[in-house]
Amino acid sequence: MTTTDTQRRIELKWVIVAVAIAAVAYLALVPLAFLLWESFFTPRSVTRAAEFTLENYRTAYGSLETVRLFVNSLQYATGSALFAFVVGTLLAWMNERTNTPLKTLFFALSLIPLIIPGVLFTVAWIFLGSPKIGILNMLLQRLFETDYVFFNVYSMWGMVWVDGLHYSPMAFLLMTAAFRSMEPALEESAMMCGAGVLQTLWRITLKLAWPAVFATLLILFVRALESFEVPALLGLPVGIHVFTSSIYQAIHEYPSQVGLACAYGVTLLVITTAGIYLQSRLTGRGGRYSTITGKGFRPRVIDLGRWRYLTAAIFVVYFLLIVALPFLVLVWSSLQKFYAPPSLAALQQLTLDPYRFIIAYPPLLPAVMNTLLVAVGSATVIMLITSVICWITVRTKLPGRWLLDMLASVPLVFPGIVLGLALLIFYLNFKVGVYGTLTILFLAYLTRFLPYGMRYNTTSMLQIHRELEESAMMSGSTWSTTFVRILLPLLKPGLIAGWIYIVIVSTRELSTSILLYSPGTEVVSVVIWELWENGQYVELSALGVMFIIGLLTLVLTAQLLGRRFGLREV
Repeated sequence: MTTTDTQRRIELKWVIVAVAIAAVAYLALVPLAFLLWESFFTPRSVTRAAEFTLENYRTAYGSLETVRLFVNSLQYATGSALFAFVVGTLLAWMNERTNTPLKTLFFALSLIPLIIPGVLFTVAWIFLGSPKIGILNMLLQRLFETDYVFFNVYSMWGMVWVDGLHYSPMAFLLMTAAFRSMEPALEESAMMCGAGVLQTLWRITLKLAWPAVFATLLILFVRALESFEVPALLGLPVGIHVFTSSIYQAIHEYPSQVGLACAYGVTLLVITTAGIYLQSRLTGRGGRYSTITGKGFRPRVIDLGRWRYLTAAIFVVYFLLIVALPFLVLVWSSLQKFYAPPSLAALQQLTLDPYRFIIAYPPLLPAVMNTLLVAVGSATVIMLITSVICWITVRTKLPGRWLLDMLASVPLVFPGIVLGLALLIFYLNFKVGVYGTLTILFLAYLTRFLPYGMRYNTTSMLQIHRELEESAMMSGSTWSTTFVRILLPLLKPGLIAGWIYIVIVSTRELSTSILLYSPGTEVVSVVIWELWENGQYVELSALGVMFIIGLLTLVLTAQLLGRRFGLREV
């Protein structure tokens, strides 16, 4: 290899680094900069230009209403995170550490709620737990012959219940991974010394899993803090405001209070950034909690005896709460002309008219096409871009590669509605033909889900030995040929897994889309939101049933394709 060839390859690497850093910086830093910039300006109008001011921050943080807003947000996020964690951790322990019957089946069923969009899950629980039309309330009132309201989802505790229940499978997955990789010798020693099952769980298992516990709580807290669907559907009607719903209201006021919304958004950015920073610090100190060493171990399960039937019953009740009841109530609502609680009279009025309405609904087909375009397009571009970024950060020793990894992770601190707000401001100020088109949604999804592509590709890249690339380069292969013909095929399992995940979360995304869509660029989640605002509950239910079935079909198809075309051995 000549000196000139070497210089060309080095120059190519630097070009790739420069282009990658520029692209990631554009996606991650530009929205952040304009969010901060706009928070210091007054609303502009046709007759008056925007002026520099601190009034937005005075309004946002100088009143008792803001204190109430802050307390509501923390109470909601903390309550949801704790509830989801307790439920998910208990189920994970039963699944991994006990001999509960049929636990493998329940493991698969518990993942279904992650596919159901938050807006549909919330609507389903409105039908179940509303004080006036809630099926559960009506059944219990008839049973006990009383007017007492047993469930009220239009309350802070109702919001915590719905959001925590919906995301308990996330806690379940995270804690399942921790329990599965934990060496059981200390637990067995505790039980041999006379400790009970619950005492061992509290004093041994959870303490050994403390890094996973803290990380899971932080993830759930940050996710609840940026939640939009539950606060908007359950909180706004009864005057319970959190930061996300206040941002939405500020944008939709007349005149639009964009600067005030940005000031609220800064608070969310600070809180989420602090949470992610704490998580990274704890991860770095996780060595002292290690229980897996060079000695082999075989995880063992605890024999619960007759209590295993109780844990199986808990799984059944959980499945009913997160899958069966929400889906069935949507099916029931979708088969009526006007929503009515289940009864013999309502049973005689069943109809398929809502499905006929949705199938013929003019905005539906464009919304489905828009959803597929932005979901599939963003997932494909993200996985390809991050494969190059991961190669730079993992395979090379070029200066500045740490900066590229850091920039690619910046969107993690953006709550969905804050990211939508930042992009709205940027493309309103710089008229480059993006605002009002589907491109702005594509850029939003590209920005928001970029870190997930990084995580999937980094994991896969670390598992591939560099000797394969070195052999190809020694045989005269160029970098581009080596990357396309060697690395990409080896990265296929991670690429497919990351692509499936990003398509799913993009398809159900609402909080970012709700601020960026325009007539003609609606996605399915926005159409569902608009049907709810219009009071078309049975039509919304019909679309929800079709949407959930479509998403399940998409996931199953993608998994089959992944098994068919995925790499089996590396």
